[in-house]
Amino acid sequence: MQKTIDFLKQKGISKADIGIITGSGWSKLEDFFEIKERVKYSEIPDFPVSSVKGHKGELLYAESKNKSILLFSGRFHYYEGYSMAEITLPVKVLKSFDGKVLVITNAAGGLNPSFNIGDLMLIEDHINLFPENPLRGKGEFPSMLDAYDEKIRKEIEEIAGKKGIKIKKGVYVGWQGPSLETKAEYKFLRIIGGDAVGMSTIPEVIMAKSLGLKVIGFSAITNMGIGEKRKDVSHEEVLKVAQECALKAGEILKEWIEKYFSF
Repeated sequence: MQKTIDFLKQKGISKADIGIITGSGWSKLEDFFEIKERVKYSEIPDFPVSSVKGHKGELLYAESKNKSILLFSGRFHYYEGYSMAEITLPVKVLKSFDGKVLVITNAAGGLNPSFNIGDLMLIEDHINLFPENPLRGKGEFPSMLDAYDEKIRKEIEEIAGKKGIKIKKGVYVGWQGPSLETKAEYKFLRIIGGDAVGMSTIPEVIMAKSLGLKVIGFSAITNMGIGEKRKDVSHEEVLKVAQECALKAGEILKEWIEKYFSF
């Protein structure tokens, strides 16, 4: 951890107000910010490397109207074989640079029959079905009642409304993967209250809350797993849909950072 921090400080990173972790196909978010420094994960000491297509594997130091941003372009997944400590390392790096807010994004399968492929979902809450918790063994018990900050969510909705960008709201279910869900599993996940399902996000959110960060999350609904809209999609199709959602979310986030961020 210290080697990682020291290396990034040598690259000119001294402070970060906001951290953004991008999911599959979400790298377009970087287009909305002024990039000051770009470092490949493979160059950072003791840092994992993304192995999934659609994750660039770069850490970007960016700015937006005097707000500093650490943008992790590509994440690490439990199904890749990474430990919870490795998956949540970007969150701990953000905290080390005095970060206040974590923005988390992902590509997800739709469970709510009112959703459509291409919808952008603002995460209101989550259901954790991972077999391990990143705080296991630490003796920490952070509250998760407001895991995704309500005040920020309202601000995001207000901005989206002004811009005419339609967003859905819902509950994200996370579990380990990498196999996709069966029909019965999709039905089960909907019954327990899920609106979207994926294989990421929740470990980072748990760590962020334990470190005192505020969190906001977005899901790109890249495929539908329930009802008449159910169909198999290729990974390339998933990435394309996520890119389109990233452009909508980026427009919203840029205005939120410039006009609302006050932590």
